[in-house]
Parts: sequence; C-alpha cells; structure tokens
Amino acid sequence: MQEDKIYEYAVVRLVPKVEREEFFNIGLVMFSKKERYIRAGFFLCPDKFRLMHNKLNFEEVQQILENFRNIAAGKKDGGPIAQLDIPERFRWLTAVRSTVIQTSRPHPGKTDDLDRTFERLFDELVR
Repeated sequence: MQEDKIYEYAVVRLVPKVEREEFFNIGLVMFSKKERYIRAGFFLCPDKFRLMHNKLNFEEVQQILENFRNIAAGKKDGGPIAQLDIPERFRWLTAVRSTVIQTSRPHPGKTDDLDRTFERLFDELVR
C-alpha cells in the first residue's frame, strides 16, 4: 500500500479589474515539501478573457503565466526567485498580491498520487 503524501495547492486567478475584485480561475500550483514536488498549470480561455471587457493584453498575460511556470519549475528563465528551494518558491508564488494575477490561500490535502490529484483539481477548479 502506497503512503499518502501531504500537499498544498492554490488556485491562480486572473483579476482583470483589481479594484472590483472580480476574478476567474486560470491555473493551479501545487507542492509537497516531503516529496520535493511542485507543479503549475494554466488554462486561459481566449473567449472568457474577452468577455471580461478589460484592457489587458492576452499575450502579456500569457507571458506573465509563463514566468510563473518558470519560477515554479526552477528554470533559469524565472530569475533569482526560481533558484530558491521548492517551499520558498511556492510561498513566493502564493503570496498575497494586488495585481491582475493572484492566488487563493493555500489549501492542504493528502494523496497517494500527486500528479493524478493535480489533474483532478485542475479539472474541477480551472477547466
């Protein structure tokens, strides 16, 4: 029997007009300290993006998400934050912000399969 793994996840949100606090879910970041696991995924629907009637540029938001992904993955393209250890990167990515890309508070869980749980949460909360 496989042992359960403790993890935390946060939903990534697009907040087109920060002052109105309206948002929609566009991604998920999940990590497990003991398993040295971190994963981020995004789905930004162009049609939903246009419906928000905002002045944001779709390609610019896509680039921000790519930077977010690079930081989570620890890639050099992610800059100095990406070189931090996994828990520090997760904490930086989920820190409270007042920008157009925000995250929910982290939520805990446990699972025997981190990737399968990531996919399930991504389907339920983002797609």
